[in-house]
Amino acid sequence: MIGIFLITHGTLGESLIQCACHVLNKRPPQIVQLGLSAQDDPLDILPQARQMLGWADSGYGVLVMTDIYGATPCNVAAKLIEPGRVEAVAGVNLPMLLRVLTYRERDMDTLLKRAVSGGCDGVLHIEST
Repeated sequence: MIGIFLITHGTLGESLIQCACHVLNKRPPQIVQLGLSAQDDPLDILPQARQMLGWADSGYGVLVMTDIYGATPCNVAAKLIEPGRVEAVAGVNLPMLLRVLTYRERDMDTLLKRAVSGGCDGVLHIEST
C-alpha cells in the first residue's frame, strides 16, 4: 500500500484526515501530516519531514500531498521527491484525498493520475434546484 504524507499550512492536513475518517468511518493506515507555520524555515523542517516520510512508507512508496504550489509546504515536499518512489501533488482537497485513499493499492503512476483527477473532478459549480 502506498503511504500518504500531507504537508500543509497550519492544521489543514489534520483537518482533511479527520474529514476522511468521518467519511470512511475509520482512520486509514499509513497516513501522516505535517502542518507548517509562517515561522517555519523549510531547511529546518526538512529533517523532520524526512523522518515522517519514513513513517508512511511500508516499502511501496509515498505520495506527498500539499496545498499551494510554490508555497513553503510545497517547497518542503519537492525536496522529498524520489521519482517513482516518492511523488508529490499540490492542490490537495478532500475529494483528492478520498480518491487517493481508494486507489492506493495500485501503482504510483495510477495513483498520481487519480489524485489529480479527483482534485479537479471534485470542483463543481452547484446550481439551484
